[in-house]
Amino acid sequence: MTSNSLIRIAAIIIILLEAAAPVHAASCKDSIWRVQAQLDAAIEKNAGAHGWGPESLDALRSYQPTPRSLAEAEGPSGAHLRLALDALDRARAADRSKDIARCRRELSEATLLLQKQPQ
Repeated sequence: MTSNSLIRIAAIIIILLEAAAPVHAASCKDSIWRVQAQLDAAIEKNAGAHGWGPESLDALRSYQPTPRSLAEAEGPSGAHLRLALDALDRARAADRSKDIARCRRELSEATLLLQKQPQ
């Protein structure tokens, strides 16, 4: 199975779990964590796919990388990852404001962006 197939299967599972679990209707934190884990894995895979590059100023200052800084360091090849991180941030904001429908839309957007990530 390709990683793209695995991401699609995970997206379907998330949708089914959300539809089948009205107990979690007050929050979509579990789904946010699952999508974050998928996004972290995609960022890690992408970070090692293009060989070595020069160290950034942040790396020279011993700052620890974040998922966003790793995606930004990839330049154009990390664009889908940055957009997915933005969607995940919006999902968290929607969850905090108890807008579950918006949270699910943003999670779907993040998952679709992960599927578009070049291999």
